[in-house]
Amino acid sequence: MARFIVVVVVLVAIALLANKYLLGGGDAPPADAKQAAAAKEDAKSDDAADDEAAAEKAADEAEEGGPALKLPPVDAEEEAAAEAVASADVETDIVQEAGVDPQGEALEDVKVVGEDITKMLPAETVQLPDSSLTAGVPGEGQITLEEMETWLADPKNHVVLKPELPLGLKAGEAEIKGLEENPLTRAKIELGRQLYFDPRLSSDASISCASCHAPNHGFAADTRFGVGVGAQEGNRNSPVAYNRILSGAQFWDGRAASLEEQAIGPIANPIEMSNTHEACIECLKGMPGYVAQFNLVFDDGLTIDNVAKAIASFERTLVTGPAPWDYYKQLDDFEQQFAADIEDLDALKEEDEAFYNEYMALKKASEDHPISESAIRGGKLFFSDKAGCTACHLGANFTDEKYHNLGVGMDAAEPDLGRFVVSKAEIDKGAFKTPTCRNVAQTAPYMHDGSQKTLEEVVEWYAKGGHPNQWLSEKVKKLDLTDQDKADLVAFMKEGLTGDFPQVEEDRLLPAAEAAKEKADEELKEEKAEAKAA
Repeated sequence: MARFIVVVVVLVAIALLANKYLLGGGDAPPADAKQAAAAKEDAKSDDAADDEAAAEKAADEAEEGGPALKLPPVDAEEEAAAEAVASADVETDIVQEAGVDPQGEALEDVKVVGEDITKMLPAETVQLPDSSLTAGVPGEGQITLEEMETWLADPKNHVVLKPELPLGLKAGEAEIKGLEENPLTRAKIELGRQLYFDPRLSSDASISCASCHAPNHGFAADTRFGVGVGAQEGNRNSPVAYNRILSGAQFWDGRAASLEEQAIGPIANPIEMSNTHEACIECLKGMPGYVAQFNLVFDDGLTIDNVAKAIASFERTLVTGPAPWDYYKQLDDFEQQFAADIEDLDALKEEDEAFYNEYMALKKASEDHPISESAIRGGKLFFSDKAGCTACHLGANFTDEKYHNLGVGMDAAEPDLGRFVVSKAEIDKGAFKTPTCRNVAQTAPYMHDGSQKTLEEVVEWYAKGGHPNQWLSEKVKKLDLTDQDKADLVAFMKEGLTGDFPQVEEDRLLPAAEAAKEKADEELKEEKAEAKAA
């Protein structure tokens, strides 16, 4: 019954929202009809405003699980249509065996609502990182089917989101990847969050995406190699899962062309999740909550490609917030550009208070995110020719997204040839993708093989010019750095480039199919008893 109330309320709310967003800017009426139309609109304006307010209030109460208001009909035809939908929903809601046929008519009704909302409502701009996007369905414990359906019925969860990046990363917004092919919505992000933390994607329900890309380890792992099903080890360090919104090809060797392709690669990897895509989908089909979400979020429902799209959508929200260096650099650039203007602050405040306030705001932001003198020196050294770090670690995300041979592991009898295995180009032998330096202090150990435990070791490796081999990158050269230089570079990476991650709900997931069915059966019995008593 609760599902019916939510569906009817949202249907009427959609009609009003459609009128507001889609019809409000229509063609003007013929000139000879303007007077009559104006008079008619004056007579209806008060009622229309009351109707819209009532619809919004009803939708809010339905979302919170409170009583739904009886909405005034727009006209007789809409009233009749609403009654027809209500009649069909009541019948379906009572006779359907909940938890057994998750693709029944009741869920299909919700699906139609979600699709219509996505098409009808305007896109919404969101500022990343945004913890509200990764907070999960409101509530405690495992997510029930009723909670999921109520949450999905909220129109805002199906609006297409247009992300903006924070200070620092914002300079790279033009490099955002994948959103045209796979637009973001809250419903899709939430579905991806559940899948990301769900170990049931693996063959023995022991490994999830988060096992190797954990929030408390900087969305990476603190082990040298990735560890999969049966404690099997791979031969490469787990790459980070954050700031992927700016990255095209994935993995150390770039073998996945997109974040979507990367997201489902580990599922079928015999060392990682040791599953098959087919078996994974069959497992997910046994959980009504997943089926309900996939049927609503995607036109073609639950498929492995849509699993990829959902997980990738969640990962694209994992963005690092502004770091102390970003605030320092913003202030420093301002002070250099307007050095003459800020010499006399008292005079500036009197002459141009708005400009003065802008400067004060930049100073406060930098003071609120302090950075040491050592880290500032390290930042300047990082961008200098002396250290040459920006030969590869450049741009908003401190990576060129390219592949380079640093000599790491090339002294082995059978070295990992990296990108060469994918490209077959001789120049790519032993080359691996440049990782981001943002939040790098949280992602040890380092290099593609996890062979370097600290940032101090990493700096020493570059200072000595890597390990000589015939494919060594021309950008890797021996550096003339003092001990203080090295310490400053480490301070810059540790202090200067560490920003906040969004808060992510890790534990609120869907129950196992058996538990979901038992709960759904019990709720259905209660609904039938209430209907019989009525």
